[in-house]
Amino acid sequence: MTKFRVFLLVSLSPLLPFLAAASAQDKDLPYVVYDGFDGPGKGKHIVLVSGDEEYRSEEALPQLGKILAKHHGFKCTVLFAIDPKTGEINPNVNNNIPNLESLKTADLMIIATRFRNLPEAQMQHIVDYLDAGKPIIGMRTATHAFNGMKGKFAKYNNGSGDKDYKGGFGRQVLGEQWISHHGQHGKESCRGILNQAEEKHPILRGLKDGDVWGPTDVYGANPLKPSTILVYGQVLTGMKFDNPPVKGKKNDPMMPVAWTREVNKARIFTTTMGSADDLIAAGTRRMLVNAAFWALGMDDRITPSLSVDVVGDFMPSRFAFNGYRKGVRPSQLTIK
Repeated sequence: MTKFRVFLLVSLSPLLPFLAAASAQDKDLPYVVYDGFDGPGKGKHIVLVSGDEEYRSEEALPQLGKILAKHHGFKCTVLFAIDPKTGEINPNVNNNIPNLESLKTADLMIIATRFRNLPEAQMQHIVDYLDAGKPIIGMRTATHAFNGMKGKFAKYNNGSGDKDYKGGFGRQVLGEQWISHHGQHGKESCRGILNQAEEKHPILRGLKDGDVWGPTDVYGANPLKPSTILVYGQVLTGMKFDNPPVKGKKNDPMMPVAWTREVNKARIFTTTMGSADDLIAAGTRRMLVNAAFWALGMDDRITPSLSVDVVGDFMPSRFAFNGYRKGVRPSQLTIK
């Protein structure tokens, strides 16, 4: 080997992990990986599963993954609903989320899907993850993550009547299935009010009433016991964070919008917030980042100073059916 080639290899060796990651991302893969950053999460792998028609999880989860990777060192793999004909992200395709096999190496799954009807080969990876007793964060429509599946996976459907798995994945794992819009959809936003009885919970560190806010309305929810309510959703009269609360029964009592529970000894955090535009509020982002640390048993690393700054340009689309950005491929969502 020539001296020049030896020098070149030695010179480039510190960059090899980054070059390898960049090379992988140059390929037109149906998913994106955010990796190569330092922090307390280094060595931990988080898989974020998007796929809903309305709340722009295909925008929310890449941003959340970037925050967890760049600021805190987690390796984050983000999966999408992919149109198999074009290779583009299309949340209206409800039966294709490639690379769910990445859950085999995941330490945490963050899921924000809605009414997915996955083929058995894909769903099996999610079921294997559940059976392994690993932690989960469910966001917004994850309470009704699956629907229309047949055979051995039918019990995971929203509202399942299976006598041993009543309510399906949402109810049995996350603590609640789809019930209703409690606030007026598209007109009454949600202000987070902390459960004072749980004010010392690690997920609430650095948060106060009103920090958690989102334009998505409050869902009806009565989490399966035992669950620990962390945040209640105050229904507001309008779509701004400082609008006054609605008077009357909608806020008396308030519905829970964030809670924890344990399934198969795994920590579970569920929030009925989490659309892409909910992540505009730093408090909503902080709740989710804190929840990731907590779910992974990293309670002692949660401090009010954890960065939740957005990474890159983040101008989320407003929630709406058929409101997704057309023609986007996962390879376009790398960190610039």
